[in-house]
Amino acid sequence: MKNRLKILRAENDMTQAQLADETGVSRQTINAIEKGKFDPSLPLAFRFARLFKLSIEEIFQDEEA
Repeated sequence: MKNRLKILRAENDMTQAQLADETGVSRQTINAIEKGKFDPSLPLAFRFARLFKLSIEEIFQDEEA
């Protein structure tokens, strides 16, 4: 799954560790999601959306789309 997490994090001057703290996951999880090696759960995707004030679809895109 493609995502804009790294871009959004940079635009908000956040480190992976800060984003991890804000969303209740590990920095390694953030790294894996940004690299496309791990897809977040739906509750985690909603946490990202609330944090960045975007819809889930504005952050994550299906690779087939």
